[in-house]
Amino acid sequence: MTANLRTGSDFARLSRRISEAGLLDRRPGYYVFRIGLVATLFVAGWVAFFAIGDSWWQLGIAAFQAVMFGQIALLSHDLAHRQVFRTRRPSEIAGRIAGNLGVGMSYGWWMDKHTRHHANPNHEDLDPDVDPDILVWSKEQARASKGLPRFIGRYQAFLFFPLLTLEGLNLHFSGIRAVSKPGIRRRGIEAALLLAHFALYFSALLVVLSPGKALVFFIVHKALWGVYMGSIFAPNHKGMPILSGDTELDFLRKQVLTSRNVCGGRVVDVALGGLNYQIEHHLFPSMPSPHLRRARPIVQGYCAEIGVPYHETGLIESYALALRSLHEAGEPIRLSEGSPAETTTERR
Repeated sequence: MTANLRTGSDFARLSRRISEAGLLDRRPGYYVFRIGLVATLFVAGWVAFFAIGDSWWQLGIAAFQAVMFGQIALLSHDLAHRQVFRTRRPSEIAGRIAGNLGVGMSYGWWMDKHTRHHANPNHEDLDPDVDPDILVWSKEQARASKGLPRFIGRYQAFLFFPLLTLEGLNLHFSGIRAVSKPGIRRRGIEAALLLAHFALYFSALLVVLSPGKALVFFIVHKALWGVYMGSIFAPNHKGMPILSGDTELDFLRKQVLTSRNVCGGRVVDVALGGLNYQIEHHLFPSMPSPHLRRARPIVQGYCAEIGVPYHETGLIESYALALRSLHEAGEPIRLSEGSPAETTTERR
């Protein structure tokens, strides 16, 4: 009991240091600027879309708007964690406008899923982000896999980035499925905003572009958006320890040991929306994203004090670790379904 109390107090001591440094304070000026900039670029992209007209140059706009959709989704993420507003109501209103209306992603569905992820990161029974619905994340999941996960799991490391081209569509369909049945808050509002998004989006494509160009624009836009979204979230936990069953880890260790930071300077900070400081974000979800960089040396130093490993890599290495982990997780499928020669090679 004494040991549990001691380890349980580790987070409280760290939290006091973070609070004393003022890193939990709101940053309204930063978010006014960031929201204004993203909104301006988003609108400018659609203005350029209408100005260019029926041209293959629109594929450049498709790529640009894929990035803007990702940046709006990141803002919706910050809103969901109450990094922008302290209370729930304005956070939900702004989050639904950004998520549902802005990019066609259900704010309520995503918030429920992401909240469960934060509570139990990388827990194969409790974290929805490691559900073996398409990919398998551990050898145990691979051994129990059937159907599509088993079919894909054999070479899932090679298929990971190609599969991300479908992630944008998956976000749309998951949101539509969620609002089609009872369960999420403000279901009617969510559904209406999603309907408005798709009506405006497809109307713009069909009014400005020929059917063929509209289809290609749609494919390029959604594929690049999916890759961008997956590239934001893949470096953070993939390749870190997978938990299962009951765990004796306290809050601090559960969050730190399953998360990985990605270093790379301001460009990486902007591209990943501050989520490259994943350890700090998981420890303090409501911390404004511009403070995560400043929290890093405090958290890193404190982890060294109490003997908790703190993982940080570059962006490319983080992807390599994630892909290596996926390949290792799929090994049981390759061993059980490969030819005798392949099986012998794998065992060696």
